[in-house]
Amino acid sequence: MTAPQFPPRLDGSGRRDRLMSTLVAVTATYRRLAEISGRRRPPVQDVDRRLPLVVDAVRAEADGVVSLRLVRPDGTSLPAWRPGAHIDLMLPSGEVRQYSLCGSPSDLSHYRIAVRRLGSASAEVHALTAGTRVTVRGPRNAFPFVAAPAYHFIAGGIGITPILPMVHRAEASGADWRLVYTGRDRESMPFLDELPAERVRIRPDKEFGIPASGAELLEEMPAGASVYCCGPVPMITGVRVDLARTGNASVYFERFSPPPIVDGEPFRVVLRRSGHTLDVPADRSTLDVVREVLPDVPYSCRQGFCGTCEVTAEDGGRVRICVDRGPAVLEL
Repeated sequence: MTAPQFPPRLDGSGRRDRLMSTLVAVTATYRRLAEISGRRRPPVQDVDRRLPLVVDAVRAEADGVVSLRLVRPDGTSLPAWRPGAHIDLMLPSGEVRQYSLCGSPSDLSHYRIAVRRLGSASAEVHALTAGTRVTVRGPRNAFPFVAAPAYHFIAGGIGITPILPMVHRAEASGADWRLVYTGRDRESMPFLDELPAERVRIRPDKEFGIPASGAELLEEMPAGASVYCCGPVPMITGVRVDLARTGNASVYFERFSPPPIVDGEPFRVVLRRSGHTLDVPADRSTLDVVREVLPDVPYSCRQGFCGTCEVTAEDGGRVRICVDRGPAVLEL
């Protein structure tokens, strides 16, 4: 009988060589397959997130405030959204502005926004009439409403727009919640008739005076509540400062103007295409200085979340020049 033949026993070096050969073969095969797959894969197409809509109705909600009901021309449903979401409204003049959705997320037959008349862009919105065609982008959410057992809402004037859907969602969920709603006077405060009668403290400055501190707006806050605040910068700042003293870290806010520059340092930016070298002072944004030499550079929210002013830097990174600070070479 012939003795069975066994493969030669490999020492440690032989096993390593065989393993390396196998890995090289597998890697080469994977690369060939990836190249074939890449050639067959269609190119990535940019997603057009613009929505052509029609102004269905314009309604006066308070002194200086109108709401717009926006629908699709064919009457079909709109993309879903959650409380805190906003849309970019592209006006006929070319201006782009962000407005919070303040209708019901469960009713996708239309979007509702409310706009206070302040400045040229808002005046243009107020001049829109039923039947006017507009374009929007979104919805997007930079002010997300997070599930919690308790909430304390603070709204200043037109800041009620993102807060209103949150209040209704909190009420429907059975959560413990309170709302403090401030404004110049009752006549200037929209949607008073849409708020639940209980758990809401209406606090017009004309009747109670301007709040002395953020702590005044945090009175009667439920224990362990998440705080949602939207309104003027001084109000938000006061609430955040006084809330920090309570040890409550769950605070969410949305402001209507650029965040203040604190402890800024001067720096220099180079605009490669136009050939400008600009010095940015410690107390100004890159956008402010760039617009002095390139007045047509696009911008919108001035808070960093919309991305309208985002430009490419020389190193390939993306810079939002309304909020990002620091020396850079920009493709402008």
